[in-house]
Amino acid sequence: MEPVNLFDLAAQQSRWLAVRQSAVASNVANANTPGYVSVDVEPFEKVLDKTGVKMTATQAAHLTGAGMESGFAVSEDQNEPSILPSGNSVVLENELLKAGDIRRQFELNTAIVKAFHRMLMLTSKS
Repeated sequence: MEPVNLFDLAAQQSRWLAVRQSAVASNVANANTPGYVSVDVEPFEKVLDKTGVKMTATQAAHLTGAGMESGFAVSEDQNEPSILPSGNSVVLENELLKAGDIRRQFELNTAIVKAFHRMLMLTSKS
């Protein structure tokens, strides 16, 4: 098993966040388009399940995980059941909530990468 590279995982999450932001922006841009169905990206947890990153049990009492290949799936948003008379399923309030969530996740991702980078720089100065 290869070691987990935090920078690779952070880069993958950044790409996922960019794809999700693009989907949300598309939903907002098409809020008044008749027949438009809102879309979203599969949760990042599902992406991680496919990456091959697994927990390693160092003791018999530890839990183990499973992994597969990686990818981002953009599909119709199943959480948007309300369809307007025009056939549009975009709810702007939900899209704004998603955009705020994306921003928080990106800030967390950036903070973790910065902290990890500082740790690496401190160890390499010795």
